[in-house]
Amino acid sequence: MQIQKAVITAAAPNQNRLPLQQLVDRDGQEKTALQLIVEETVAAGIDEICVIIQPGDTDAYQAAAGTQLGNLHFVEQPEPLGYADAVYRARSFVDGQPFLHLVGDHLYLSNTDIPCAKQLVQMAHEHQCSVSAVQSTRENNLPYFGIVSGSPVPRIDGLYQVDRVVEKPTPTYAEQELVTPGLRAGHYLGFFGMHVFTNEIMNLIGRLMTSKTTALPHPTLSDAIAMLPTHGKYLAYRLQGTRHNLGIRYGLFKAQLAIGLSGQDRDDILVELIDLLANRAAANGMDAGSTP
Repeated sequence: MQIQKAVITAAAPNQNRLPLQQLVDRDGQEKTALQLIVEETVAAGIDEICVIIQPGDTDAYQAAAGTQLGNLHFVEQPEPLGYADAVYRARSFVDGQPFLHLVGDHLYLSNTDIPCAKQLVQMAHEHQCSVSAVQSTRENNLPYFGIVSGSPVPRIDGLYQVDRVVEKPTPTYAEQELVTPGLRAGHYLGFFGMHVFTNEIMNLIGRLMTSKTTALPHPTLSDAIAMLPTHGKYLAYRLQGTRHNLGIRYGLFKAQLAIGLSGQDRDDILVELIDLLANRAAANGMDAGSTP
């Protein structure tokens, strides 16, 4: 299975400005989050990329793409009809082919020399099916991610046959229904914000959107993904890397810190952090000493 196309979603009302934010990469170069996501995609051997955006965002995204602009096609989502609808907007672009999907509000850091997206593409190519990247996710982060449960695939570390997919479950439900063997207590397999899909996902989204029996006004992508296990082999893979959600509180700060600590300026950043903490501790001590 050759993956030659990618789809990045960035049209959600609370998401569309995040890919435009400026960060500093591992080499000390200033880049937008969009550039970093596109570089992740290109490093996986994919340079045909469709970005789903809000109406009126084209100029801002073209400017944010920088030297990566030539790799990008922009498609607007005319109305905020949800995540599944945003992915479905790329159906003509993918044209029935398997594709890599990334979200525009996450950044990815590999723990190896192989970028995260390339790890996932290689796994999908080997197993010839849809594969979602997952990460061990603490219980307190359940409100931010879709969660999967499954059975470990023998002889392949970190690979799971998916049984169930639930979008943002409650801790009680996760503890009762979504425990995956081998994870620490209170940890679950949370989506990484990165998938390789066969065209079956487009078929399932289309079915959900046109069904007159569905109770979902705007189906989510997880609703469609949850149907994949009944339509063929569907796997989840725990990548050697981490994902950083830019949309949560302090998300940009945490992502920048993680990038910096994995790059060439690591020692300088650590020195600055130590100085900052020491100064804060000294200030707190002075404040405490001045209290009657």
